[in-house]
Amino acid sequence: MDEKTLIEIQADAFRGLVKHLQKRTDVQNIDIMNTAGFCRNCLSKWLVAAAEAQGETLTSDEAREMVYGMPYDEYKAKHQEPASDEQKAKFEATKPLHADISGHN
Repeated sequence: MDEKTLIEIQADAFRGLVKHLQKRTDVQNIDIMNTAGFCRNCLSKWLVAAAEAQGETLTSDEAREMVYGMPYDEYKAKHQEPASDEQKAKFEATKPLHADISGHN
């Protein structure tokens, strides 16, 4: 497989993941983070880092809107619940396993 085709396949898979996460507004970021070590915000930070690596500018707000499908503040108001003490404790306990986002930790 040539590199261009591979990149297109990877990009399509990423779009599928983003579409799925936009559909699953019932799943809180902290739960994804606690289970998988990354969340919607991590994806947006990876987009910013990837843009920077290509010499492009993509703001955090622009990247978040790409991932959330709407402005982040709007998403939070519509779909985000306050984290429970248990969720916060698990977040802290799993920090060593959280995604490494170069320049964004």
